[in-house]
Amino acid sequence: MAEFGQKNAANPPVAGWKSAPGNGIKLDKHREERVSNGNCSSMSESPKRNQNDSNKHASPKSNEKQELDATEDIPRRSSLIKGGSRGARERKKTVSFSRSLSERKISGAADCIHSMVEGSELRKVRPSSRVYPRYYLLDAGLQALCWEPSKKESDKARISLPSIREVRTGRNTEIFRTSGLYEQISEDCAFSIIYGETYESLDLVANSAEVANIWVSGLRYLLQYGKHALDMIATSRDSLRLGWLERLFSLAVQKDEVRRGDDAEPMIPLPSAIALIQSVNPAVGACRAEHRFHEVLRVHGRTCETGVTTPVKESKWKGGKGNKKIVGGNQQVTKQEFIEVFHDLCTRPEIYFLLVQFSSNKEFLDTKDLMRFLEAEQGMVHVNEDASLEVIQSHEPSEEGRQQGWLSLDGFTNYLNSTECHLFDSEHSAVCQDMGQPLSHYYINSSHNTYLIEDQLRGPSNLSGYVRALKMGCRCVELDVWDGPGEEAVVYTGHTQTPPLAFPSVLEVIGRFAFVASEYPLILCIENHCSLRQQRVMEKHLVQILGEWLYTNPPSEGEWYLPSPDALKRRILLKAQKCGPGSDGVDGEVSEEDEGEEISRKIKADKNSSLRECSDSGAGLTEKEPGQKNLPSSPISPLAPPLSPPLPLPPKRHKLLKELSDLVSLCRSVRFIDFQMSSRSQKPWELCSFHESLAVRLTCENPGDFVNHNKRFLSRVYPNPMRVDSSNMNPQDLWKCGCQIVAMNYQTAGLMMDMNTAWFRQNGNCGYVLRPAIMRQEVSYFSANTREMVPGVAPQLLHVKVISGQNLPRPMGSGAKGDVVEPYVYVEIHGIPADCAERRTRTMTQNEGNPIFDESFEFQINLPELAMVRFVVLDDDFIGDDFIGSYTIPLECVQPGYRHVPLQSLTGEELPYARLFVHVALSNRRGGGKPHKRGLSVRKARKGRSYAALRDLGVRAVDEVFKMAAPLLREATDLRENMQTSVVVFRELCGVSAVANLMQCVRALGSCVSGPDGNPLLLFDLRDDYPALEPQGPLPDVLRRVVSTFEMMVQASRAVVELSDGIYERILHIQTTAMEYHEKLQELVVREGQRGRKISRALESFCWNITLLKGQADLLRQAKAEVRENMKQVHCAALTSSMTKKGSAAGMGGGSLGRTRSLPQCRHPITPPVSASTPGPTRGRGPLP
Repeated sequence: MAEFGQKNAANPPVAGWKSAPGNGIKLDKHREERVSNGNCSSMSESPKRNQNDSNKHASPKSNEKQELDATEDIPRRSSLIKGGSRGARERKKTVSFSRSLSERKISGAADCIHSMVEGSELRKVRPSSRVYPRYYLLDAGLQALCWEPSKKESDKARISLPSIREVRTGRNTEIFRTSGLYEQISEDCAFSIIYGETYESLDLVANSAEVANIWVSGLRYLLQYGKHALDMIATSRDSLRLGWLERLFSLAVQKDEVRRGDDAEPMIPLPSAIALIQSVNPAVGACRAEHRFHEVLRVHGRTCETGVTTPVKESKWKGGKGNKKIVGGNQQVTKQEFIEVFHDLCTRPEIYFLLVQFSSNKEFLDTKDLMRFLEAEQGMVHVNEDASLEVIQSHEPSEEGRQQGWLSLDGFTNYLNSTECHLFDSEHSAVCQDMGQPLSHYYINSSHNTYLIEDQLRGPSNLSGYVRALKMGCRCVELDVWDGPGEEAVVYTGHTQTPPLAFPSVLEVIGRFAFVASEYPLILCIENHCSLRQQRVMEKHLVQILGEWLYTNPPSEGEWYLPSPDALKRRILLKAQKCGPGSDGVDGEVSEEDEGEEISRKIKADKNSSLRECSDSGAGLTEKEPGQKNLPSSPISPLAPPLSPPLPLPPKRHKLLKELSDLVSLCRSVRFIDFQMSSRSQKPWELCSFHESLAVRLTCENPGDFVNHNKRFLSRVYPNPMRVDSSNMNPQDLWKCGCQIVAMNYQTAGLMMDMNTAWFRQNGNCGYVLRPAIMRQEVSYFSANTREMVPGVAPQLLHVKVISGQNLPRPMGSGAKGDVVEPYVYVEIHGIPADCAERRTRTMTQNEGNPIFDESFEFQINLPELAMVRFVVLDDDFIGDDFIGSYTIPLECVQPGYRHVPLQSLTGEELPYARLFVHVALSNRRGGGKPHKRGLSVRKARKGRSYAALRDLGVRAVDEVFKMAAPLLREATDLRENMQTSVVVFRELCGVSAVANLMQCVRALGSCVSGPDGNPLLLFDLRDDYPALEPQGPLPDVLRRVVSTFEMMVQASRAVVELSDGIYERILHIQTTAMEYHEKLQELVVREGQRGRKISRALESFCWNITLLKGQADLLRQAKAEVRENMKQVHCAALTSSMTKKGSAAGMGGGSLGRTRSLPQCRHPITPPVSASTPGPTRGRGPLP
């Protein structure tokens, strides 16, 4: 990363600018100097090389002189105008936001203009896809943008600022979109300058997103205030912050007991100054603040008496970075020095750039600005100025700001750091899903061998395992019960060395904590290995301790599904074996469940295999397994096939007490044979347990059958017996097949447990999460291993921009590497195979734990209901452990907009003050399938359009019904995609990002359509339900294309509204007709002569077609709602942008679109908040897609 520049007389701290005659450079003299840029190095050089080259030019003598000069005060205007000679620009200076103590940080418009006057190297992109490195800068009078070297004459290698119409961020011009380098150019580093009467574009790419932000913010400021820009900087320069800091300092001086003369400059002790900064920003480490104060004092020429530092014992900071307490040390700090250090430590430039984007380049947000931000970026609904004022009163630190209704940079930072801007949607902190569905329609938070707190063989057992699991929202715990000493049963894993727990003690703990975290039903998985005598004691304890919580009502034979969680609130269900129907009044015999024996047998088999592999030829040894005959020893040839694993033993039988059997009602354990057998004979209240290996095999071989099985029956999956270290399986491998109970080892932290914990947070951490609709519908098709689109589900495009990180600690295992952290971030998507993906940022060096990444990623999500997003921060230069922190969140819980992500340790504890700052948006994927390359014309998009295909069953009567739907599905797809394609093209012509909505498009259009006389060249006529865009005079070609594209968009939108209802009704009618064949479908297939696998394929094709019809009908209805929202946004944006014709603002009244005012508001918009690179504020919420 290139450096901002050295401290010298022309580069003072912002807070320290004072008017001092006789210092600095005179403006008139500087204007006469020839503007030159020096040598331009290649833009392809690495940041390290640029930094090394820069350091070579700075001699120790020149550095010393600059430090002395930095103490001098200079005039305000000349502080913005740097020397224009070639020699003064030998070092190409750009801006860095790294936290090095010797570097400046952007905290105002003056800093941006200062940097642009110095200039920076940018790459110019031409229509031929050629890239030209150039050195760009503002001229001395701040009236034109110039560049060198160039073949043009000096008067032509410039663009006057008055001719600039728009400064556009991102790759959002025709030149960028059609460039062969489009995919290689970072969205965050690109920006364009639109200028001239013909709307020409100068398309530039910066070395970093920070440099691009500086140019965009500085140019917009100059365009906003023109020749008055310098006066605006002087009058409104951070006055809120400075006044607040001066008052803070004055209060600290009053508290200081040291007496000084009346004429002495107010000072406070260094420890007090550090404590004052930490009181405002607790994340700032004391050691870091002390070092910064020492450097400022040294630069100001004051003697620094360093105090002794000792670690702070009471510190909660686990990263070990800079938390030390200053003891002794009598150094005093002036107000100016305090303000300068505060600016450096507490200013986050990425938040400053965001603030000026919505504040019309002011240094604060007023209530209207904040209201636009809350609606546009944060996705809030029903926001008014009173709500904005409430936010200001809650987060603005300065009294003046609260009185005036202004939110300063520090107040804005406080708001973005608050829980209101957490990535996790607070609506999911309470139960927010329908809890009236059958129990089999939910994922259930489950624990494996809950009593163990370490490994499965020798680890200790403890009642705290149950306490921890139940407090974390676990709704299914496990008890392996064996005969104990005397008359009391005990809980432990058989055939292992784990210590036992008293059965009554376990029940008492369960009874105490069963409904602390959730009031929904708790399932006790009991493996019963006790004799009849101790079973009587077990039954007595269960009834006495759990009492009325036990649900023992026998299920009705006619029931097709289990009761709902709502119907079973505060009830405990026993999952165990039950006597058969023929054992009325007497004890029965059942097969024994014994996971511990499986572990024992697996270990013996491994030992047996190892002995055979290590033995000499002719010395084959075998170990007798229980129930197996002795095998003769034989030599093992190296060419012989591998030994087969021992065959599974037939299940053991044991007696089951009738009274204990009667306590089991809705979760009777049965043995799984195959899916066909389960479909014919299994009852809804019967539950099969699968060990991990079997479940994964079924997932791969019969994914559709597994999903259908779990629509009616509960399935429990427990870890592979070989996981003796208590490691965890990937729960998502089983969730994608609909398995409800995936037992996890809660004692083992890591990725898998993080995913489990995060997944169940989405419904108030109640232990139950509703499965995706496609897994619950009786007739639907879903394959767990699909790598394509899910039929009937609209794919979503997730946009994630990783902006920055704050207070990143060292990895726990890196004690030898010092305080240096070189972090990078992985963004991972976990879900069905079609959705799984990961992307990483570049590694950031020299950042002191506060890196700025500014990197954007896109992910296509085909099944959003089953997707999770995971952020992982790692250290690239590590000794030992490279893990810094992570955070996992279900996609359904993600809040769009600018959000902070709290990082957690490996054990799930939140790291103090360690966060990522991100921007998130979710939008519809136009047309679905693989991402389209942007810039394709409508004609090309139609040529490559794919249509949903119905499948033939081989049953003529049914196939004829489905064939009637084919033209309707094609027409529905054309209606939707024509509308969505026209919106995409209009968005591109307006120059906004791919995630911007139409409100943002209209606002961006309004900022660049002024004619020579200042009047707009385009106005909206809002008298009709569908707005019309009308020219107000001759238009350049660019604006004529905008008008024609808008007309095409309105026509496509009108077609959706007028035709969608009829198509929707006909599709649903065909679906209803087809469903009449469902019950007798198998008989019809057999009658057609199909046998075996062909029958299953016919049934599968029927489910596919029904799912497709319902899904396409739903998508068409959502498209109509999207049109209504789009037209509403155009209407609102035209009014607020003053782009309406006189007397034409009465639209949206009584027509078909007038009903949009009463549309229900939802949390997630159709088109999400605009990205960080999109100019202009405001957007609204729309209905769910």
